[in-house]
This record gives sequence, structure tokens and C-alpha cells, in this order.
Amino acid sequence: MIPAHIIKKIKQIHIKSRKTVNTLMAGQYRSVFKGSGIEFEEVREYAPGDDVKSIDWNVSARTGKVFVKLFREERESIVMLLIDMSASLNFGTHSGSKLEKVAELASVLAFNAIKNNDKVGVIFFTDQVEKYIPPKKGSAHIWRVIKEIFTFAPRGVGTDIACALDFMAKISKKRSFAFVISDYLSPEYEKNLRLLNRRHEVVGLRVFDEGAFHLPFAGIVRVKDFETGEETLMDAGSKKMRQWYTDQRQKIHSLTESVFTKARVDLVDVTTAESVSDVLTRYFMLRESRR
Repeated sequence: MIPAHIIKKIKQIHIKSRKTVNTLMAGQYRSVFKGSGIEFEEVREYAPGDDVKSIDWNVSARTGKVFVKLFREERESIVMLLIDMSASLNFGTHSGSKLEKVAELASVLAFNAIKNNDKVGVIFFTDQVEKYIPPKKGSAHIWRVIKEIFTFAPRGVGTDIACALDFMAKISKKRSFAFVISDYLSPEYEKNLRLLNRRHEVVGLRVFDEGAFHLPFAGIVRVKDFETGEETLMDAGSKKMRQWYTDQRQKIHSLTESVFTKARVDLVDVTTAESVSDVLTRYFMLRESRR
């Protein structure tokens, strides 16, 4: 049985995400993430101005007249959400945990997809692929995704983004939009990211809490790694120690940005204190301006 406080969170995110899509982002997703291909519709007789590359030579030979092929855009796309479920997502300071922000991001993207008549699939991962939910349509499907985020008990605690990217490459044959939602505390995955982006359109969504970059102003503090369980004692009263800690965290942060830049994949930052709708709206507008 699902605890009452978890049910409350699920309902809150479900309602908030649906409201965000209906009131703030209507049309933006549709204009940016269009159909992933074209399909044949019909032939018609050639008219001045038509592209000669579209001539259907077989039909033209049979009829003795020149005909061209007409195509239409495929409206239905597949949106894959690769969702990090590692132990580090449980971290959070004043604005809630990273996991809650991940759930909200996934929900808003899923609702946008459903509203655009797209299918949504999910890959939950830690240091292994934990669960795969095949692409489907419908609000009931979105409810299931949100519920799974809060109730699924992963076997692993670490993060291996490469294994999730490789899994999607194997199971997704049709070109899809892939949103990788993670805090990106993971070993090497640049090659896997580049390879997946050749066949699909990949977008990284990095969730982080700004509190993780700073030690508290206190004496001796115990810093624990959520994924390895390793604990370290640090003198937070030392200005030098606090600066060293911040520099190390920033170094990891910058490394992720470098990976995405080299792979030529968009990376969108979302802090636990930010509005998901604001962040995604800015990103959609940026993509639209680049078209």
C-alpha cells in the first residue's frame, strides 16, 4: 500500500504539471518538437515550380505524363524519458529533493507529449537499467509514470548513464526525442551520448541543488556520499576547506558541460529552487529561435 504522504505528492505533481501545460506551454512544445519524419501521401501531376527530385518516374512512365510524389509530416513522435533513480537524487536542502524536481520535469514533458498526440516511454536507471515502460499514450499512462518515480524501489544506488543510453539505442528503432533527466554524477558516457544522438534527438536535463556546492558555516561536519555510502569529516569552519569543497563540486559541474558541448547535445540546468515551467519555456523559446 502506498503511504498517504506519497499519494499526496503524486497528486500535487500530477495536478501542477497538467496545469502548467494547459496554461503556460500550450503550442510551444508542438512548434519545437515536430514529427520525426515524413511519409508518402499521394501523387499528382507535375506543375511548374515542383522539385524535379520529387518526380515519380515509375508512375510517369506508365501514364505518359509527369507525376510528383507528395509527402506529409508524421505528426506522431515518440518521447523517451530516461530517468535517473540513483540514491543521490534523494538530496535536497530548502526547496525539496532532486527526485521531486525530476518527477515534475518528467510529468511536464509527458503531459506536453500526450497533448501533442505523441507516445511516451520511460527508462528508469541507476548503475543499471532498472525498468522499461514501453511508449504509450493517455493521461492514465502519465499517472503511472509519476507513481513509479515515487514508489519504485531500485536495486542499484549508483549512476551509470552510459548503460541507459546504450539500452535506448538497442530498443528504440524509430527516431525519437530522448530527455535524459539526471544529476549527472556518473562515470564516462560521452561516446554513448554522441552515438545515441546520431539516431535520435537527445536533450540533457541536469537537476541539482545549489546547497550541494557549499559546506555549512559550522565546525566539523560529516559529508556523506549518497551512492557509495562513504563518509568524510571536514572542517567547515575553515575558509580554505570551504573554498576547496566548492571548487571540487564546480569542477564536476563544468566537466558535465564539457561532455555535452563535445557531443553537440543540449544540456538544460534545473535547480531544485527553480520553476520547471520557466526553465522549459526558456529552452523551448531558445530551440525555436535556432530553427
